[in-house]
Amino acid sequence: MNRKRLFPLLVVLALISTAGAQELTGSWQGALEVMGAKLRLVFNFEQSDSGWTALLDSPDQGAKGIPCGQVRTPADSLIVEVPVVHGSYLALYSPDSLRYDGVWRQGGLELPLQLVKSDQPVQMNRPQEPRPPFPYRSEEVTIPNKRASLTLAGTLTLPEGEGRHPAVILITGSGAQNRDEAIMGHRPFWVIADHLSRSGFAVLRCDDRGTGASTGDIASATSLDFAGDVAAQVDALIRRPDIDKKRIILAGHSEGGLIAPMVAAKNKKIAGIILLAGPGVTGEKIMLAQGELIGRAAGQDEATVKQNRRIQEILFAIMKEGGEGLEEKLRAAMTAQRSEMSASEQAAMTDQLINMQIKQLASPWFRFFLTHDPAPVLRKVKCPVLALNGELDLQVPADENLAAIASALHAGGNKRFETHKLAGLNHLFQTAKTGGVDEYSLIEETFSPRALELMTNWLARDFYTLMP
Repeated sequence: MNRKRLFPLLVVLALISTAGAQELTGSWQGALEVMGAKLRLVFNFEQSDSGWTALLDSPDQGAKGIPCGQVRTPADSLIVEVPVVHGSYLALYSPDSLRYDGVWRQGGLELPLQLVKSDQPVQMNRPQEPRPPFPYRSEEVTIPNKRASLTLAGTLTLPEGEGRHPAVILITGSGAQNRDEAIMGHRPFWVIADHLSRSGFAVLRCDDRGTGASTGDIASATSLDFAGDVAAQVDALIRRPDIDKKRIILAGHSEGGLIAPMVAAKNKKIAGIILLAGPGVTGEKIMLAQGELIGRAAGQDEATVKQNRRIQEILFAIMKEGGEGLEEKLRAAMTAQRSEMSASEQAAMTDQLINMQIKQLASPWFRFFLTHDPAPVLRKVKCPVLALNGELDLQVPADENLAAIASALHAGGNKRFETHKLAGLNHLFQTAKTGGVDEYSLIEETFSPRALELMTNWLARDFYTLMP
């Protein structure tokens, strides 16, 4: 799908190969040049009685084992289809250079791609990833949410020593996230947990429901359901003899920053909350701003940015109207927009892709997120609050959301809060150049030390002095 349109797919790619079985079997590596950045690809080929099969890895995007479609090897040519991303790769084998020279095609784009056979795994440099020895204990835990009839699985890190420890519960962002909030080859929640446990805090991080080792159904869940899962985690910590039940803090990233106030507003036992790129306005406002900012960062002209916003507004209006025949209305709107696209864009905007977009838009999660206003919930939060945003955050823009969070807290009479816009940081709190999503995997830093120190200093200064 063309990046200039509203309905983007994660840029994951596909490939082709040729030559004999002894040449093609194995892993072939290459890189695409995308907006000045290199996107590494690894194709893993196997031959069976029924022919060739292939799996694609995109290490820089944190994607692994993407199934490829038909793999053909006519003469000295290689053709690999990747239906999942509506892409294909055409290549010729060069026996002199022992490589494939070809073109990756997707949504009207044609990008050169060379592949070389290699048995060496692609290495991702992540210097902040925790390494032993660890000056704290790690305990694998299971936590029942009886109301939802599910069990959450997670890791609790505990400082060495006896007594009751203050505790931080980490709350993931949107989508099916594991306990480390793994994304684009990074594991930010592991980095945060390691830092805070080295600073004297117990830290609980869990797989989302229906993800990793946790049970339950994530497809039908909304932010309210995830808030119930966090409440179950709070109850579990309160029952532990090694946790100080008067010093339990919630720290949520992105959607997690929407969920933390929901829990704190209802449970007065929550001692404080940290909002990392947390929303302060409705999902609709966030999505509209996000579309414009990401579009401009990707090099779209203003006419295209405005056109994409208009498409979003049409779809969101249909969503808010609701009623019967929602999916049919969305399909009609998308089909009408497709008719206005170029020939290459129309070819990429298949019925299958439209159906995928409709499923996402009509999901319970998206319908809740679109219209939920965090302000009324924030007005009910009375505990201390630390809200952080990156200056280069294109997904939850800092200025609008930090101002809305501060306004709501102040309106509710909460004077124990502070907000910080951190220069040069993106949505993942990495030190970035543009804030674009395409940078996430290319940046070696997982989570800015500046943000980590702000969190730790706030916990040590304000939290300890405010709590008995």
